[in-house]
Amino acid sequence: MKRVSQETKIEKPRELVVATRNLKKLGEIKEILKGLKLKIFSLEDFPHAPYINEDGKTFMENAAKKAVKIARWTQKLSLGEDSGLCIDALLGAPGVYSSRFSGRNKDDLKNNQKVLKLLKNIPLKKRAAHYTCAVALADKHGLISAVGGRCSGLIGLKMKGTYGFGYDPLFIIPHYGKTFAQLGPALKHKISHRYRALKKIRPIVQKYFP
Repeated sequence: MKRVSQETKIEKPRELVVATRNLKKLGEIKEILKGLKLKIFSLEDFPHAPYINEDGKTFMENAAKKAVKIARWTQKLSLGEDSGLCIDALLGAPGVYSSRFSGRNKDDLKNNQKVLKLLKNIPLKKRAAHYTCAVALADKHGLISAVGGRCSGLIGLKMKGTYGFGYDPLFIIPHYGKTFAQLGPALKHKISHRYRALKKIRPIVQKYFP
């Protein structure tokens, strides 16, 4: 007869905090990570969470800063993500300033309009660009891992499509001849920069929990 241990194994709660208040970005992350049986929170669930100054020179620096700061504050496994658009003809701009490219009163429309203005008279074949995504994972002890993903394309001559957010109405995937905003979430989530980065972090999240 087998002896039953009196000790009970304490399992870590399957919880993940995504260090963002961007609900559209959160929605994409949840969709890509579905199947991991996680309870996913965002900073909207922690109204008193500390402010994070995204002053890193790279996407990876910003992602790691978000993950570590929020993990230490919540004492939970946390994911930091930073992403943006890099345009060859603009020497990599807007880069880490993608979300605030149009200034203090920025929004997606103004950011897209500024890109179109700066690229005026530049033909489509010379409008190469890529989306970059950095994802970092941390717990209360510090940084666990940081990975990246990239998706190449072209900047369109005008905005097209109604899905997505950010620069999706301008970002054309040459293979399909359509923007991310035209392709829709089902296809975007299989080829995007965010998908490629989260695909790398997914097994690390799985390994973290028993």
